[in-house]
Amino acid sequence: MTVSPPRDAGPTPARPSYPAAPRSGPVEIVHGQPVADPYRWLEDPDDPATAAWCAAQDLLHAQESARWPGREALRAQMTALLAGGGSGPPAVRGGRAFHLRREPGHDLAVLAVREHGRTRVLLDPLEADPSGTTVLDAWEPSWEGGLVAVQLSCGGTENSVLRVLDAATGEVVDGPVDRVRRSPVAWLPGGRAFYYVRRLPPERAPGGAGRHRRVYLHEVGTPAGLDTEIFGAGRPETQYYTVATSPDGRLLVIGASEGTAPRTDLWTADLTVTGADRPALRRFQHGTDAHTALRLRPGGGPLLLRTTAGAPRGRIAAAPRDATDPGRWRTLVGEQPGTVLQDFAVLDGPALDRPLLMVVRTRHAVGEVTLHDARTGAPAGAVTLPGHGTVTRLTTRHDPGHEAWFTYADHLAPAVVLHYDAVTGQLRPWPGDGPARPPAGGVRVTQEVVRSGDGTEVRMFVMSPTGRPDLPRPTVLTGYGGFGASMTPGFTPQALPWVRAGGVYAVACVRGGGEEGDAWHRAGRREHKHNTFDDFDAAADHLLHAGWAAPGRLGVLGSSNGGLLAATALTRRPEAYAAVVCAAPLLDMVRYERSGMGASWRDEYGSAEDPDAFARLLAYSPYHRVREGARYPAVLLAVFDGDTRVDPAHARKMCAALQWAGTGEGPVVLRTERGVGHGTRGASRSAGLYADVMAFFSRYLDLDLTGDVPA
Repeated sequence: MTVSPPRDAGPTPARPSYPAAPRSGPVEIVHGQPVADPYRWLEDPDDPATAAWCAAQDLLHAQESARWPGREALRAQMTALLAGGGSGPPAVRGGRAFHLRREPGHDLAVLAVREHGRTRVLLDPLEADPSGTTVLDAWEPSWEGGLVAVQLSCGGTENSVLRVLDAATGEVVDGPVDRVRRSPVAWLPGGRAFYYVRRLPPERAPGGAGRHRRVYLHEVGTPAGLDTEIFGAGRPETQYYTVATSPDGRLLVIGASEGTAPRTDLWTADLTVTGADRPALRRFQHGTDAHTALRLRPGGGPLLLRTTAGAPRGRIAAAPRDATDPGRWRTLVGEQPGTVLQDFAVLDGPALDRPLLMVVRTRHAVGEVTLHDARTGAPAGAVTLPGHGTVTRLTTRHDPGHEAWFTYADHLAPAVVLHYDAVTGQLRPWPGDGPARPPAGGVRVTQEVVRSGDGTEVRMFVMSPTGRPDLPRPTVLTGYGGFGASMTPGFTPQALPWVRAGGVYAVACVRGGGEEGDAWHRAGRREHKHNTFDDFDAAADHLLHAGWAAPGRLGVLGSSNGGLLAATALTRRPEAYAAVVCAAPLLDMVRYERSGMGASWRDEYGSAEDPDAFARLLAYSPYHRVREGARYPAVLLAVFDGDTRVDPAHARKMCAALQWAGTGEGPVVLRTERGVGHGTRGASRSAGLYADVMAFFSRYLDLDLTGDVPA
């Protein structure tokens, strides 16, 4: 495969005539500094002026996207790549294996049940809403498997409604319960009740509707208005809560975190002492700057947990049930150099000669699985994975057993559910899953080491036709760098046609993520956020200097916090890129706390209410860094009208600013998709988005994707 010089497409088309957008917003004095917000009026989606401007942008997008080569062919390829279906790991309860399953060719996943060797559909969102805008956000079966709590939302809002289904018939036996959002559900034995998290009604949450949360106990079959409030009163409105119970119903665990902060406070209660409706909560971890999660098992033995307390890369510990601080925890499996602890499970069935811990770690973002003696933590072997990929959370039986399930994924093949048997030592595709598809041909994945400006080593996955920088190619670079989220290998359908046509697709694991542990996250948040952007700049420079990327044909892509990353790269060095795509991006960092879920991200970015944090936010805020007369590259901003996490107003304001300021030849285009949000969407919606993004890059990085590229 060779890459030709840029095609001679004739005269460069004139920049489009952009919709009128008056610069009428205020100039406010914030901490003594004037801050202009000329497009403040675009924050109100119900303003007729905003609606008219959005309609004009829709027309502009339709006109511009019609010029993107191979768009429909790409949509067909994306549809084919996503058509294979697949499953999620099962929750095994009472002889039933509950799991998500998407049949080949179907748009949305269903909740399925496998029992007696057969699989049946319990809940299909398309039956409730054939339009495809209703999705299943969360589900949790009772310990005995007779009931399952499901949460569905419409239009991408993630504002879920909870109902309880009979697992045998699928009939609704309880609900609806509104004001939940992917709430944890912690069942009590017998399926008679469960704990969950619900937002307060607006009349009880003045000025903060949608943020104040409480933990409640719900009796199945009774109105939600009669639920018993268990926890949360008097605590900050931006706190999130988790809740879990042990399978025998003896132990309750409640966790609290401030927004997305990397720390957890935990309380436990013995429900056999006081009863489920009035638990005597005792502090288990409090005021410790660490994230901790417990694995609850039946019985009265010590609690097993994974934590970053005293171990930024994670350790597994055992704690007495009456422990009140980490000083009484005993380390079972300590930190391992170069790795990050992700999860563990207990395998303790009677067929085993000793109980085992199955431990999942990542090494520079690549998953690995080891076995340890559950009593001593001593190494007891390893599980060989299919390749260099990602292992998701482990699931096991809630009673003693020797099996575990997880999803494995890498860049080149769709995810597959794998089943591990600790008695035989075999790892096989789970029978509830479809046949595994082979990895994509014509694509090689390597991992590069990039040295950032301060000397820090940063890893980057590079997908290319040959696995080496044999010649400069049109290149797309993406990353995330926030909230401790790791860019681990995962099926990347949008990259496959690009690489097969001769391009390069790279994923940078920059600081702010979790690829190298808790310290890696902290090195890219708040006052250290500049490290995230410096790392990304270094990754772009490496692609060019090492010969992977063709000069003048480098593009960047990011979504959500990654959209902030891509837009910051754009405004820091607009001359470095030929095309930029930001999906659901965070862009106005001065006002990010005032919309969507922004108030819960203060621990990540800092608050504009603090003078020092405000100065840092303003210094890199992409919306405020747009400069009149700059030669910006082609920019595509993609938003979703149901997005309740990142307000689409960020992209509307940035679009207007770039259209006003830029003098570059490429257009600035806003793509607004309706009926979807920030999270779960149907396969056809994903195919359409991927096709538009890669067709845009095809046009402005000049890589021909219209040839016969196999799916």
